[in-house]
Amino acid sequence: MARSGRHPSSPYGRAAVTLLELLVVVAIIALLTALLLSAVQRVRGAAAAASCRNNLRQLALALHDSAGVHGHYPPGVSGGDAKQPHPYMGWPTRVLPHLGESARWEQAHLAYAADRNFLHVPPHDGLTQTVRVFACPLDPRTHAPQTLPRTALVRGLTSYSGVLGTRSAAADGLLYLDSRVKPGDTPDGASNTLLIGERPPSADLQFGWWYAGWGQDQDGDADMILGVRSAPNNSAFDGCPRGPQPFAAGTITDQCSALHFWSPHAGGAHFAFADGSVRFLRYSADDILPALATRAGGEVVAVPE
Repeated sequence: MARSGRHPSSPYGRAAVTLLELLVVVAIIALLTALLLSAVQRVRGAAAAASCRNNLRQLALALHDSAGVHGHYPPGVSGGDAKQPHPYMGWPTRVLPHLGESARWEQAHLAYAADRNFLHVPPHDGLTQTVRVFACPLDPRTHAPQTLPRTALVRGLTSYSGVLGTRSAAADGLLYLDSRVKPGDTPDGASNTLLIGERPPSADLQFGWWYAGWGQDQDGDADMILGVRSAPNNSAFDGCPRGPQPFAAGTITDQCSALHFWSPHAGGAHFAFADGSVRFLRYSADDILPALATRAGGEVVAVPE
């Protein structure tokens, strides 16, 4: 009688799966899963970068539209002078009408007419609100109002800071304390002058308010405007290295990261230039950032592609 050729232990005519074969299959599945997750992360990262670029383009266009109406860019932040109708208001609030947010601007204007102290809520409910175009998709803290640690205060935050120049006292950029710079006042060239850059809010959420803020020294610095060589000048940064801070990678848990431009994107940050273009600058561009931040420094630099 002919033999069937079936394995005596298998009623279906094939050998059982060995442990080695099972481990190989598991390893292949794990590898494919890792490749898939990596691809998904790359797609999400690209989408987040595109969203940030779009936000910065909208903000740059809004600043130019405001300049077209008023003859100059809005102040980076308004001072606290008694004659100032909107003390410590930031540039993001002033461009609201040019972002399709006229109702929110009217709310802010009426709030200041009722109470010059922007910390009083109400009437300054804008202080506790968020605006989508001010938020980086990679920083969830900017997507909804946040309660400050150890307080009951609620604040709306922004991922983007106007470039005040090198440092607050120099007033050599486009958006600084009580600035009134015209778009044409850029001898260095609009395509070589920074307007806005990425900088997530501070770890303690005390810096990075879009509506209004004192900044480090009632100059807006580190709130909605920032210099590319800003230095710690407030007790909130007592543990930070002294001196100007470089353009470098940061983290949302590091308080000192609020003193320099950086982003949650890998390798660098997006900046809007005075010509309306948006470019991604790598941290290796730190050496030329002061030249790009000044409007009339006379430096000759090539913006890295």
